[in-house]
Amino acid sequence: MQLDSKTESYITIIYNNISMYLDQKEKEEIFTKHGKGAKDTGSAEGQIALFTYRINHLTEHLKKNRKDFNTERSLVKLVGKRRALLDYLTKKDILRYRAIVKELGLRK
Repeated sequence: MQLDSKTESYITIIYNNISMYLDQKEKEEIFTKHGKGAKDTGSAEGQIALFTYRINHLTEHLKKNRKDFNTERSLVKLVGKRRALLDYLTKKDILRYRAIVKELGLRK
């Protein structure tokens, strides 16, 4: 498929303006702060912190784009995953649960 130069430059501009909201360095910072280390992606605290970061980002996106229903569905799924991890942490170790909830400010 051949594209004219105007269309090709437009696609290039669109592609270059797409910025990832969460790159590898930010993920490592989240896991370092809330998990046991930068590579500790499996701990419940690290996953909860990552989900919280993503939930906050999607919430801001939905404030601007109210009719983005696919993102809304993704947000609901993420909240459910975070809730399941929080429930697991409650059963496993209530002190870790209280610490992560306080640290992330999840309860009011």
